[in-house]
Amino acid sequence: MKMSKTKQEIIMHDVRVSDAGAEGMAIVRDEGMVIFVPHVVPGDVIDLKIIKKKKSYAEGRVVTVKEPSPLRVDPVCPHFGVCGGCKWQTTRYESQLQFKEQQVRDNLERLGHLDTSGMQPICGSEKIYYYRNKLEFTCSNKRWRNDGEVLADDDPGAIGFHAPTVFDKAIPIEHCALQRDPSNQIRIAVRDYAFSHGLPLYDIRNHSGFLRNIVVRCSSTGEWMVIVIVAEERREWLVPLMEHLKTLFPEVTSLQYIVNSKYNDSYTDLDVVTYHGIDHITEEMPRYEGGAPLRYRINAKSFYQTNSEQAYRLYSFVAQFADLRGSETVYDLYTGAGTIAQFVAGMCKKVVGIEYVEEAIADAKANAAMNHIENCSFYAGDMAKVLTDEFIAANGRPDVVITDPPRAGMHEKVVQQLLAVRPERIVYVSCNPATQARDVAMMVDAYTVGRIQPVDMFPHTQHVENVIELLRR
Repeated sequence: MKMSKTKQEIIMHDVRVSDAGAEGMAIVRDEGMVIFVPHVVPGDVIDLKIIKKKKSYAEGRVVTVKEPSPLRVDPVCPHFGVCGGCKWQTTRYESQLQFKEQQVRDNLERLGHLDTSGMQPICGSEKIYYYRNKLEFTCSNKRWRNDGEVLADDDPGAIGFHAPTVFDKAIPIEHCALQRDPSNQIRIAVRDYAFSHGLPLYDIRNHSGFLRNIVVRCSSTGEWMVIVIVAEERREWLVPLMEHLKTLFPEVTSLQYIVNSKYNDSYTDLDVVTYHGIDHITEEMPRYEGGAPLRYRINAKSFYQTNSEQAYRLYSFVAQFADLRGSETVYDLYTGAGTIAQFVAGMCKKVVGIEYVEEAIADAKANAAMNHIENCSFYAGDMAKVLTDEFIAANGRPDVVITDPPRAGMHEKVVQQLLAVRPERIVYVSCNPATQARDVAMMVDAYTVGRIQPVDMFPHTQHVENVIELLRR
């Protein structure tokens, strides 16, 4: 390997990428130093530039791919390498699955010191493009500039995704391969209307402008929801835009808007106004035990797995691991809109769902009624505060607990309460195997690790869902 140095930069020549790393990076190893490099594939031989150097690791940027890896494929997305998403799009999908399975194993073994002998092969996604049912786009008055591009002084900005590590600029997305049509057409229609009618895009630094975000959701039933998020209710701007979308996209069954005058983009605490159609879309999922499909009402704030087809496979593994015989009391922690609770309701005596978002609990109750499920009860509140001895006494001691917490994992108090209750089995679903490993490690004195099932919900990204079966000792 050759290395050339100047006062400003270090270039490493003819180095081989050895492995996939965290956060979508790949790894180059050099004399004990680990170098993280994006947008390359294990097996590539590259020239790279060191852009940051620490004592034990460095970060690099590929200069040239000298010899492509056998695992390399051409990216489908025209924005690959600029947009921060789909970082593994140049890697064959079969290899992505291998890397994700190893990522789960490494987290469980190295962080949790857990036995992974029960790990089953990862469940891949049949669709690797156009699989998402929700995308959220950013409107920014500052457009990300590609190398060598000169922007005009009156450049209006862009509607797309945030540039990586840059919070105040948006990449102008022409085509995103994550959500089916008419998602791209809806975004472009908003952009073209804004530019032609002088609607100012949002300036997050100065908190000025009008258009902030566009959220597009779709369902397996063919329904579409579009949410336009604006910084102020300027009716003279808002109404014509909404009328334009209403006319142009008759397939949109739920057209809504949110006025967000806050300094951040979160909107779960804000009112949603239905401009046209109804305030929700409906998702369908087959029942695990057969019969009419389950129907889930999804509103603007609802959480629902963004890969609908893989959600069914994920929930099927949850049902398998729960091993319900019909007489059990099941607790579904972090139940969201009650999707898992209702998926397993037909296989047990009753399900108790807990979730901190009140709107989600309202959806869960509405979903249960729509599906004629009468053995589910739902409660809203902070998990660490709701799951008390008094609550358990009132609702019954759980035989099985299903838990699907956010990326941060479970609060330690929740883990301690589970250990005190000691259900026969726990099924732990996680989108973050690192925090899952931490939580399970706190329970291994009372539980053995059984089956482990990784599920790929997000092709071309480093993210992976994982299900662990815990059996009481």
